[in-house]
Amino acid sequence: MSNLFKNVTKIITQVTTNRLYSSSYKSAISLDSLYPSSNLKLATPKKPPNEGQDKFSGYIPIEELDITYSRSSGPGGQNVNKVNTKVEVRFNISSASWINDDLKSKLLEKYKNKITKEGFIIFRSDVTRSQHLNLADCLEKIRSSVRSCVVVEQEPSDETAEKLRRRFERATRERLALKRTRSQVKSNRQTPLVNL
Repeated sequence: MSNLFKNVTKIITQVTTNRLYSSSYKSAISLDSLYPSSNLKLATPKKPPNEGQDKFSGYIPIEELDITYSRSSGPGGQNVNKVNTKVEVRFNISSASWINDDLKSKLLEKYKNKITKEGFIIFRSDVTRSQHLNLADCLEKIRSSVRSCVVVEQEPSDETAEKLRRRFERATRERLALKRTRSQVKSNRQTPLVNL
């Protein structure tokens, strides 16, 4: 019995040591040997230096976002039924450290109808069948919404304001003239009232 136990333990040790040797093998073209100084873990890029307080650099820290994946709707066959490709990204505007206070107030004012009771703003994307591309689309939506709050709309010059006023008046005149002609056409269709 003890002989059998020794043989079994010998076989187990050989199998485990062979496993250890096989798992420690590295190919000459492995990522570690091709890129020895790089970190192979996917991570958020480092925050770029801030050029100005009111400017948005485009940097969005992934760890401050709440990302959820779900099944998308629409065409796509079995892929739609099996894979969670729809992406929903939400973040709390008031606790976002990557947006300055001025931009936070502008975002709260501009997107007040899209913000939940808890202060979260939600972006969704299911335009592609790829989870990563939909996540990139959501991040681009966040960037464009923040950048739209950075841009200050300029007041039109006096000449431009006058042009716009004239165009608006002309469009109003044409709309009313068209309305009068349609009214005339409809009144001509009616049979005249004859008093006997």
